Amino acid sequence: MSRLFRDVDGGPLCPNGSVVCIGAFDGLHLGHRALVRHAVDRARTLGVAAVALSFEPLPREFFAPANPPPRLSLARAKFEGLRDLGADVVGLLRFGDRLAAMSPEAFVERVLAHRLRAREVWVGPEFRFGHRRAGDIHVLQGEGARHGFVAGEIEPLLHEGERVSSTRIRQALVAGDFDVAARLLGKPYAVSGRVVRGRQLGRTLGYPTANLRFGGKVPALRGIYATRVHGVAEVPWPSVSSFGTRPTVGGVEPLLEAHLFDFDEDVYGRRIEVEFVARLRDEEKFPDLPTLVAQMHRDAAQARRLLQQHTPRRATA
Repeated sequence: MSRLFRDVDGGPLCPNGSVVCIGAFDGLHLGHRALVRHAVDRARTLGVAAVALSFEPLPREFFAPANPPPRLSLARAKFEGLRDLGADVVGLLRFGDRLAAMSPEAFVERVLAHRLRAREVWVGPEFRFGHRRAGDIHVLQGEGARHGFVAGEIEPLLHEGERVSSTRIRQALVAGDFDVAARLLGKPYAVSGRVVRGRQLGRTLGYPTANLRFGGKVPALRGIYATRVHGVAEVPWPSVSSFGTRPTVGGVEPLLEAHLFDFDEDVYGRRIEVEFVARLRDEEKFPDLPTLVAQMHRDAAQARRLLQQHTPRRATA
C-alpha cells in the first residue's frame, strides 16, 4: 500500500533511504512511466523505498490562476497510477507561495535529503525546479554531492521522432486524434471519478447521464464524444458523452456527462472511468430544448455506429 504525503515539513519518511523520481506526471504517459519504473527498479536493487514526487496544484496552474492550462488527469488518478507503477511513497506537494519561493538548495535539503533520505534522484529531460526555475540537473547533481545522493536524467522517450509529452497528448485530444493520444499514453485516454447527482435534466429529456466533476480543473478536451464506460458492468459499456459547460441550460462548471446506452441501473456514488473513443462535434448552444434533444438523438445514433466499428485498444507497457 503506497503512502501519500503533501507537506514539505515533517520528519523523515524513508529512514532507510529512498530512490526518488520527480515530475508533473500529468496523464502518466509512456515517458512518465519509463521514469517511474526506472526509479522503482533502482529502489528494489538497493533495497530502499521508491518515491514518486510531484505537486498539486501543478506549478503552471499556480502561476496562471486566471488562465490555468488544461489537465489530462486529476490528483487521485495520478496517485493511483503512481501507486500501480510500484511507488512505495507518493508525494503530491502543496504548491503555493511558500514552495514557489523556495530555492533549489533549500528544496533539496528539506525534501530530498531530510524527508526522503534520498540515495538517488531521477528526473526527465529539461527538468527545472526551485524559485524562478533556477535549479536544473546540474544543480541537482551538485547538491546531491553535498547531501550524499546521486542524480541522473533518463533519456527522452521518442514516438515518431518526437519526445513523448503531455503537450503532444493535449494537442492530439483537441484534434480528436485518440489513436495518437493512446499510443503516447500507452492506453486509451480516459477520465475517472465518482458519479455525482446533477440537475436530472438529462433524465427528463430521455437521456439520463452519469455525471463526473473535474475538480475545478480545466479539461484537456471539450465537446461530444463516443465513449465507453468502465466500472458499471463486467465489460466496458457503450455510451455517448458530453464534456463541457452545457451552454444551452446555463451551465458554468465543466462536467462530464455520460449517457449509457440501454442501461437503467443506479450508479450514483460509484467510481467509474469514461474512455474516449471518437469525437463527434463541438459543444453548442441551442435555441431551445427540442432542438437540443433532436441533436442528442443524432449524436447517440452516430456514437452507436462508431462504437460498433471500433475495436477496443489494449494498454501497453
